[in-house]
Amino acid sequence: MELKRVVVTGLGAITPIGNNVPEFWENLVNGVSGAGPITHFDASLFKTQFACEVKNFDATQYMDRKEARKMDLYTQYAIAVAKEAVTDSGLDVEKEDLNKIGVIFGAGIGGITTFEEEIGNYYTNKDKGPRFNPFFIPKMISDIAAGQISILYGFHGPNYATCSACATSTNAIADAFNLIRLGKANIIVGGGAEAAITPGGVGGFSAMHAISSRNDSPETASRPFSASRDGFVMGEGGGCLILEELEHAKARGAKIYAELVGAGMSADAYHLTASHPEGLGAKLVMKNALEDAEMQPEEVDYINVHGTSTPVGDISESKAIKEVFGEQAFKLNISSTKSMTGHLLGAAGAVEAIASILAIKNGIVPPTINFTEGDNDAEIDYNLNFTFGQAQKREVNVALSNTFGFGGHNACVIFKKYAE
Repeated sequence: MELKRVVVTGLGAITPIGNNVPEFWENLVNGVSGAGPITHFDASLFKTQFACEVKNFDATQYMDRKEARKMDLYTQYAIAVAKEAVTDSGLDVEKEDLNKIGVIFGAGIGGITTFEEEIGNYYTNKDKGPRFNPFFIPKMISDIAAGQISILYGFHGPNYATCSACATSTNAIADAFNLIRLGKANIIVGGGAEAAITPGGVGGFSAMHAISSRNDSPETASRPFSASRDGFVMGEGGGCLILEELEHAKARGAKIYAELVGAGMSADAYHLTASHPEGLGAKLVMKNALEDAEMQPEEVDYINVHGTSTPVGDISESKAIKEVFGEQAFKLNISSTKSMTGHLLGAAGAVEAIASILAIKNGIVPPTINFTEGDNDAEIDYNLNFTFGQAQKREVNVALSNTFGFGGHNACVIFKKYAE
């Protein structure tokens, strides 16, 4: 069976540095940090009091107030980015076979805001008997964003959520890729959303010593590959890609951003939260993606790394890149866009895939900001081009995007400049 080709025809993003794709890209290229004091709740008693929040989001720009009340914030983000991506794709829903359009849209955590509010209300008022909002469960569950998107447009194709922690939305993109090239769908809306900047989210990650506590300088706290890195910065938002079978896209005259040519998955099988110190899972996932794309390491121009700014993770990923890419590791560009957006958890993969696609389209590699000094005690080779400080212009024909999640879940996708 000959596999079909898959292209990207639409993009949507809501991030801490922009509430649509053009704003996101402009601020990304200009090295703007999205970090600042937490406003979603009073964090004054918390060890970490800052995060990368989405700014000025108004759900009623995307849905009526009644519908918004039925959705957790993460689902509101999902609807918003799906609407931007569908509009961007130029898709005329009325002319399409809706049975061949699917939605694969994930969340690593899901409706934690709703969960905390409802359980808090229960314990506050339990003497009056158990009282729960009838929308509690459908607002909270992590599959509901995919369901809400399909309901919005009437898409009857494959529909489900992925959940693999921080690899969630890359897994969604990979699944969409595989279903389309096998002929199971013409179009899939793929991506992820997350809204976990809550007392439980921040408190839980802080208790694990996973997030930075640099309250005196939030905007510089996410500093991948720097010796002074002390954990990731929590982010929120969503990313969405319209993935489409090539001939279908051409037949309707769709613009094509890039071609998705390979996807890889692997497991560290090592630790609940820490990546393997030698990057075994990271090496395997990149090799699997390259094999799937039928590409050699020398063909890759840019890697959007997982690059969370954690002491162990940054070391293991840089080791893996050197081993997989050999001499090419010193010729390609590397950057961590989490230095600007923070870590969007389950939405990170989709947002970083968009960054990778736009690097191809625009011939610009976004920077890794906030680098202070090299880590002499760590095995990070600073001869690698981490694109520190400012964006770099270069022709990008092939871009690879890594995402690694708690539990040892690894996912990687490869995009290529589209050519007939």
